Amino acid sequence: MSDVATIEEPVEDRAEEPAGGPADPGAVQEIADDPAGDGGSGLLGASVVKGRIKVADEVVEKVAALAALEIPGVADLGGDFERAFEAVRDRIGVGSKRATQGVRAQIENQQVAVDVTIVIVYGHVVMDVAAEVKVNVARSVSRMLGMRVVEVNVTVDDVRLPGEGRAAEDDEAA
Repeated sequence: MSDVATIEEPVEDRAEEPAGGPADPGAVQEIADDPAGDGGSGLLGASVVKGRIKVADEVVEKVAALAALEIPGVADLGGDFERAFEAVRDRIGVGSKRATQGVRAQIENQQVAVDVTIVIVYGHVVMDVAAEVKVNVARSVSRMLGMRVVEVNVTVDDVRLPGEGRAAEDDEAA
């Protein structure tokens, strides 16, 4: 799988259809008095511009991480090792928490596979939270990046107990 997704779309010279579509399926709507073919906006239409759009795996991973953290019941991302490593980095003051911790994405031919590792808050139904994460990650990546999500794998690595977490860790450090 590649590190970067490339979108190359063919350039087509065609008139835009109205929102409801043409009355005759074979008919094409013509725009009168529009020599630039840009709908009168003064800007070149997007279908005329050539070029590529590249999306790095890290972008997909950040979008997926934020989507997972939006779900009630998700306490944190990442496995035991990743969370321990981030805790050590935080205590010694080297860098900041990686936004993509616990998320891996692979892009191939505009199709994305995402693996997410989460920590659940005690008291939430694990399977319900994991299912919501799966749906929200797929929806967010698809909507924000315009890519087809072919799979989202969710691993529940741990349960955050009451009294555990960032606040408890900050109290111990003080």
